[in-house]
Amino acid sequence: MNELIGRVLDFQREVFPIRSDLYERLATKGQSPKALMISCADSRVVPEEIMRAQPGDLFVCRNAGNIVPPYSQANGGVTSTVEFAVEALGVRDIIVCGHSDCGAMKGLMNPEITAKMPNVAAWLRHSAAARQVVEANYPDLSPEEKPRAAALENVVVQLTHLRTHPSVAACIARGKLTLHGWYFDIQQGGVLALDGQTGRFRRIEHDQPIPVALAAAPRRAADIDAPVYAEAAE
Repeated sequence: MNELIGRVLDFQREVFPIRSDLYERLATKGQSPKALMISCADSRVVPEEIMRAQPGDLFVCRNAGNIVPPYSQANGGVTSTVEFAVEALGVRDIIVCGHSDCGAMKGLMNPEITAKMPNVAAWLRHSAAARQVVEANYPDLSPEEKPRAAALENVVVQLTHLRTHPSVAACIARGKLTLHGWYFDIQQGGVLALDGQTGRFRRIEHDQPIPVALAAAPRRAADIDAPVYAEAAE
């Protein structure tokens, strides 16, 4: 802890003076982050470092398993963060980012790990669909390989949950919001992105467009491309 405290002092002495103009602007004009990133709380996964983000660039929500509970009337930190990011900050990109060697996914696939952590076990129920997808569709994977598959499938599940949030659904319908599903490989430093067209993840490369899970485009289900049905006779 003393080492971490020392870094705070280093920030005050060495970093802040160099960026004082940036912090002054953020303090006086407020924040306008470019994206909301929902990532795991794992200490090895640092969203700002992965994206080389400066202060003010990224709105971040971190929790065990990068989980987005489906919308409900019960208040929650993730729900409030999503709502504030979309409605108050006008964020137009949301990234759900899983990662390799995820402890939450190990606990998801091996419930005995969380036997003495009832709150963690309850939280991971929001990823139950990912566990069932892996168990039903990846029969050839070893127990050691299943958490990685679960981490990838969990990103897909959480993106689905995200779309149940009213603020997100409304923004998607207006064509103002893009959704991204990412997977960060801690050892390799690479990032896989979900391609919504193929349903598969592929590595982000500098010379190729970044795959997106759901591209921004107006989506109004009530706009019917068909003749108007005649009213039934009385």
